[in-house]
Amino acid sequence: MSKYKITFAKRGYMIFTSHLDMQRLFKRAFKRAGISLAYSQGYNPHPLTSFAQPLSLGYYSEGEILEFRTKEDHSPSHIMNRLSEAMPEGLVILDISRMGDKEKTIASRCTAAIYNMKIDMTDLKVTAQELSELIPAFLGQQHIIVLKKSKKKKEPVATDIKEKIKEIDVNIVDDNFIMTMLLDAGSNSNLSPELFFQAFNEFSGACIPRESVDITRIQLIYQ
Repeated sequence: MSKYKITFAKRGYMIFTSHLDMQRLFKRAFKRAGISLAYSQGYNPHPLTSFAQPLSLGYYSEGEILEFRTKEDHSPSHIMNRLSEAMPEGLVILDISRMGDKEKTIASRCTAAIYNMKIDMTDLKVTAQELSELIPAFLGQQHIIVLKKSKKKKEPVATDIKEKIKEIDVNIVDDNFIMTMLLDAGSNSNLSPELFFQAFNEFSGACIPRESVDITRIQLIYQ
């Protein structure tokens, strides 16, 4: 068996494809490309593929990662050429590289992610400059509390997300206010951009409608 890593972009209508459907889509794409995946052993064998970090429905991405194993060895360029032809519109293979057979999964090594949050300011009562000037005060809070849904409890749980926000950079382009954020992502600590948006929206008092916001995951950071 040989082990590889795919980096791909998720654009256009593909942002509305669920994580489970993405698994099925790649399985079919490998089959159409003539690349035989390796399977697990046991009573219910499944292809040895895994996404580094599941992406929320409705998010764009320019840096998703899929790890996979094949029965036969192939050059990364061969897999990329064949698989690219089998991809639907909106899924773009950016890179394929080999991984060491004993190399730890990227999911276990992931610590953070870079996101772009683009806010359309067209119909808002505040300006992009006014939002920009709120960032230092927002980050300067002793605690940033949000209500987070819990699988174990019926009621949302108050959670402090301050330490999960590592960096924020701001750009203003035309009528768009764009925040580039480095947030915790991984099994040890994880912050959803949705919770970040909830906290910032409440702090700003801008009443930003969710439909005015586009979120793109730019890159996964791993050790």
